[in-house]
Amino acid sequence: MTTVIRQEDLIESVFDALQFISYYHPVDFIKAVHAAYEREESPAAKDALAQILINSRMCAQGHRPICQDTGIVSVFLDIGMDVKFEGDMSIEDMVNEGVRRAYLHPDNVLRASVLDDPDGARRNTKDNTPAIIHMKLVPGSTVDVHVAAKGGGSEAKSKFAMLNPSDSVVDWVLEQVPKMGAGWCPPGMLGIGIGGTAEKAMQIAKEALLEPIDIQDLQKRGAQTRSEELRLELFEKVNKLGIGAQGLGGLTTVLDVKVADFPTHAANKPVAIIPNCAATRHAHFVLDGSGPSLQTPPSLDDWPEITWEVGADVKRVNLDTVTREDIKSWKPGDTVLLSGKMLTGRDAAHKKMVDMLAKGEQLPVDLTGRFIYYVGPVDPVGDEVVGPAGPTTATRMDKFTRTMLEQTGLIGMIGKAERGPTAIEAIRDNQAVYLMAVGGSAYLVSKAIKSSNVVAFPELGMEAIYEFEVQDMPVTVAVDVNGESVHQTGPAEWRKRIEEQAINIMG
Repeated sequence: MTTVIRQEDLIESVFDALQFISYYHPVDFIKAVHAAYEREESPAAKDALAQILINSRMCAQGHRPICQDTGIVSVFLDIGMDVKFEGDMSIEDMVNEGVRRAYLHPDNVLRASVLDDPDGARRNTKDNTPAIIHMKLVPGSTVDVHVAAKGGGSEAKSKFAMLNPSDSVVDWVLEQVPKMGAGWCPPGMLGIGIGGTAEKAMQIAKEALLEPIDIQDLQKRGAQTRSEELRLELFEKVNKLGIGAQGLGGLTTVLDVKVADFPTHAANKPVAIIPNCAATRHAHFVLDGSGPSLQTPPSLDDWPEITWEVGADVKRVNLDTVTREDIKSWKPGDTVLLSGKMLTGRDAAHKKMVDMLAKGEQLPVDLTGRFIYYVGPVDPVGDEVVGPAGPTTATRMDKFTRTMLEQTGLIGMIGKAERGPTAIEAIRDNQAVYLMAVGGSAYLVSKAIKSSNVVAFPELGMEAIYEFEVQDMPVTVAVDVNGESVHQTGPAEWRKRIEEQAINIMG
C-alpha cells in the first residue's frame, strides 16, 4: 500500500529537528558528560566540564544555541519504496527548505556558516544551505530521517588514511588523536569507519556518530564482533592519552567510540576518523503519512544542577587598564575573569588586516595594548546584546599571529584549544599571552558580554570585528609570555598520572 507524504511534512520535520538540536543536547550525552565530571580529577578539566554542563542547561531553558557554530547540516534519509511524495519540490529542495526555515527562525536565529565558491569568493549563502544529503531507497512505507548539525572545528579534525591490509587500525588511531589537538572540543565521540572505498569509509564514520552513547553497556556485556572489540580497546587507550576535556589534561577525552565497517577490496584498508564535539547535535524522526514528525522535549530533570565556583586564586583583570607588565605574572592553567573592552576577529578579519599591513595601510581599529577574541557570534534575539559567542579554533589564526603581534601592538588573544609551534614562538618572542575559553559554553560566555558593536569590516557578517564589553568572562591562561603551553604540559602530566595509577592497580 502506498504511503503519501506531503512535502510540507518533511520540510516542517527538518525545521523542527534543527531548532530542537540547536538547544537540546541528547540526554545520553548529558548523562555521559555528568559521569565524566563526577570522576574527573584534573581541576582544569573538571572546570571545563562544569561550564559545558551549565551552558547546556541554560540552552535547554532559554532555547538558544549550545554553540555559536550552529554547524553544517547533514541529513540521512531511508526512503521506503512504497512512499509517494505529494508536492512539486525535489527531496533535496524539501530538505534545504527545512534547513532555511530553521536557520532563519526569528525566535532563535542560527548562525549561517556555509560558504559558496569555497576556493574563491567564499560567499555566505545566508541561510546555511545547502545541506549534505544522503539518500537510500529501501523496502517499506515510511521515510526514516536522521538530522545532524556538525561544527566546523570538529569537522576540521577528521582524518583519513588508506592503510595496508596488515596495518593496525588501533595504532593508526592512537597516532592521529594527539595530532587532532583540542580543536574538536573534547570530550565527545569518535566515529571510525573501516572499509569500503575512501568516500564510503568517511560516510560510515559520520553515520556512526548518530548512535547513542552506550559504551558502558558494551563493557558490561562484552564484545561479540571485531568492531565491538575495537570500540572497547580504543575507548580505553584513547582516554589513557590524558588529553582530557578541552585538551587541558584529564581522565576523559572520549565519551564513546563508534566503529562501523564495510567490505573492502583485498588490496585496501580505508580508515576514517570523524570526531563529534561537546556540542553533539543530532535527531531522528519517521514520516508515515500522518503528518509532520516533531521532536519531544526532554525533561529539565535530566540535566544536573551544577554551579561554577570562582576559586580564591582567580585573577580578575580589567582589559581597559591591563599592561604588558601585568601579563608577565600569569601562569599556564591560571583562571582569569576578564572585564572591560575586547575586540573580536576571525580568519577573514585577520587576513584583511594582514593584507592591509603588507600594503602599508592603516588598520580601521587600534590594537595597541588590546586583546582580540576569536569568535563569530550568533545574531541576538529579543533583548540580547549578542547571541551565543563561544570561541573558535585558535590554530587557524596561527599564520597571522607574528604579524599581528609585531605590527599592531596586540598583547593578548582568546580562542579555543591549543596554539601551534609558530604561534607559540611568536607569543614568546613578543611577550604576549593566549587565553582559552571553553568550546561548548557559547551561551554561558554570551551572558558575560554587556555590549556589542561592529567597529570594522561589517561586510564580513559574523566575521566582522566587534568590540565587546565583558564582565567576569571566564578564561584559562593557555600560553604564557615564556611560551609555556598548558595544552602541552596538561596532557603530558595526566598521561603520566594515568600510567602510574595503572601500575599501582596492577601492583
